[in-house]
Parts: sequence; C-alpha cells; structure tokens
Amino acid sequence: QACSAASRPLVSASAISVFTATRAGAGRLPLWLALTLGAALLQTWRTALQQRLRGRFSVGTAGFVRYLYAMPVGMVLVAGALLLRGGPLPHIGWRFVLACAAGGLAQVIGTSLLIMAFGFRNFTVGTAYAKTDAVQAALLGAVLLHETLSWGAWAGIGLGLAGVQTLSLAGQNRATMLRASLQPAALCGIGAGAGFALAGVAIKYAVGTTNSSDVVLAALCALVVTNTLQTLMQGSWMAWREPAGLRAAFTGWRSAMWVGVLSGLGSAGWFTAFSLAPVALVRTAGQADMVFTLLFSRFYLREQLRRSDVLGLVLMVGGVITVLLFH
Repeated sequence: QACSAASRPLVSASAISVFTATRAGAGRLPLWLALTLGAALLQTWRTALQQRLRGRFSVGTAGFVRYLYAMPVGMVLVAGALLLRGGPLPHIGWRFVLACAAGGLAQVIGTSLLIMAFGFRNFTVGTAYAKTDAVQAALLGAVLLHETLSWGAWAGIGLGLAGVQTLSLAGQNRATMLRASLQPAALCGIGAGAGFALAGVAIKYAVGTTNSSDVVLAALCALVVTNTLQTLMQGSWMAWREPAGLRAAFTGWRSAMWVGVLSGLGSAGWFTAFSLAPVALVRTAGQADMVFTLLFSRFYLREQLRRSDVLGLVLMVGGVITVLLFH
C-alpha cells in the first residue's frame, strides 16, 4: 500500500481490502480509479455549467449553488446506500465534524478562487496552476496523514503535472509564463489547488475517524455533513455581505440546481476515492478532466488538435499508468 504504517489507522480495514481486491483482479479497473474518472467527468460538466452561470451570478452565488443543491443529492445517496447495503450509520464524532468543516471550508475557498481565476484575462494560467493540487496533496498527505509514496508514484505525479501544463499553457513562451506566474490568475490558481488538496486530506481523515466497516457509506455521510456545513458557512457569509446574491441562488434554482446535482454526484465519487487511495494519486488521476475537455472540443466542437494537445494527452495518460504500475 502507498500509506505508511502510521497512517493505516486512518483508513478502515474494508477500504484496504476493497482496494487490494480491485487491484488483484486481472484486467479490472481499480475501484478508486473508476470513481475518480467518473467524478472527473461530472466535474467537467459541472464546471461548464458553472462558467455559464458566471455571467448571471456573482462569484459567491455561483459557488454557493454548488453546495446548496448538492446537499439533497447526498441525502438521497445515503438513504439509497442504507437500503441497499443495510447496517447502521457510521459513528460520527467531533473529530469527524471538525474534519468535514475544515475540508468544506478549504473547498469553498478553493472554488471561489478558481471562479475568480475565470474572471481574469489569462484564466488558462490560473487553471494550470490550480492543477498543482496533486503535488500539494502529496506534500500535505505526507505531513498530515503520514502517507508515503514510491518513486514511481512521484514520477507519475510529475508526468501528469507536465501533461496538464502542456495542455493549459500551449503557445505561451517562457517570458510570457514568467510574467504570468505573478499575475492574479496564477495566484488564484495556486490558492485553489491548495484548497482542493487540503479538502481531500481532511475528508480522508474524517472518514477514517468513523472506523466503519462500510467505507462507501462513511464517505457518503461525510459528503452530507460537509455540504451542509458548506451551505451554512457560505450562506451565512452571503446573508451578511451579499443578500442579493443569496436570493438569486434560490430564485434561479431552475438552472442553478443542475450545478448542485452534478457536484453532489461528483463529490460522492471523489470522497469515496479519497478513502480508498492516497489523495495525491486520486488528484493525479482526476486531472483526466482536462482530457475530457480536450475530447469534447475535438469531437463535439470539431476543433483541431494541436501537437501540444497530443503531447499533453500522452504525458497525462502516461502519468496515470505510471501511478497505477508503481504506486
């Protein structure tokens, strides 16, 4: 396993057994990877809708609807898991709630920073820097969860990061990049990546505190608690600072709710994947959302692929394969 002995108590025994079993099956996709790819696809779809809402809603409102309308989705998923799988709800203690609150706040800040990056002129740079979340997650996981990664995993993370940068920053020369690295879009991107990395680490810790034999149900419970706290946190802030934006989140529910639905389903995949594998590996595989965006532009919008696009795609896929082989 990629986790060290010190971090194993944070992951339930069932999570390790499921992860090991899925790896053992010849030709089978690891469960955490399947969940991650599904979550990345939903995230790509959600981001497209969120960018469309950016023209109608403020940064705060566009982020708030993601949590508000994801909350009932998580509740339905928990109810469905209880009906299908049986068993009691996992133990939810104060450490679980605090970890969900920390992860939820980090995600709120990260989402707001990413949406802010969309508003800057050079938003591609902000997006590229946000994709440093895999590296930041590896560092945070090592410090906070005592996760250790093999040299192969680090190599895969590096390849994936190189692929993302190649896709995001194609056509920009070195001088432009040096100037862009100090622009607000880049700083927002780095902050967004840190927020997403910390959120993943916090959620993994929260699920581990339950000591539940059903890691899927524990992850879904973490989703509901986190979304509820996020709705209360950002909703309270908006009621104080942006009451008009708070009203817009409810009056525009017909379009805004789909962002929440996709977010809830995607987060269910992310949270469960975080519980089954090191956060850095999940974040590395999650960079597939860039691949989905590229394929969408090629086959749906009929845009031509550049050489840099193909190179970036090869590097990203190579990174994921390296992670799977050597983690």
